Amino acid sequence: MADAGEKMGIMLREADLADAPAVIALWEAAGLTRPWNDPALDFDRALGAADAAVLILETGGSVAGSVMVGYDGHRGWVYYLAVAPAHQRAGHGRALMDAAEAWLRRRGAPKIQLMVREDNAEALGFYEALGLERQKVVTLGRFFKD
Repeated sequence: MADAGEKMGIMLREADLADAPAVIALWEAAGLTRPWNDPALDFDRALGAADAAVLILETGGSVAGSVMVGYDGHRGWVYYLAVAPAHQRAGHGRALMDAAEAWLRRRGAPKIQLMVREDNAEALGFYEALGLERQKVVTLGRFFKD
């Protein structure tokens, strides 16, 4: 999955288990984790699923950004898009979204979707600038009780 950016010290690739500590630290630093979601478990689930992956953007051999992608057979989903603060505003978020979309298209996903917390104006603006539109749906959910 590496591209021409690799020549400039930038590389996009799929994560492996050894990447977990750096990726999870990035997610936590970006404020993407919540107490009720275990990011280590989410990372492991993505790597263990046939239709999911964690994509990494590296600069200088270090993780500068990541995104989790999955295809449910109906829609492509994007989760945990994060770029380290020192690497923001350099096009890395756009590169990660492009990589996520390409990953999903290769699997036949007809649509890409993601969820953003309604009070996250910066993220909403970022995604809208990439051409994503607010959908007229309400997301419902429930945690399973053990």
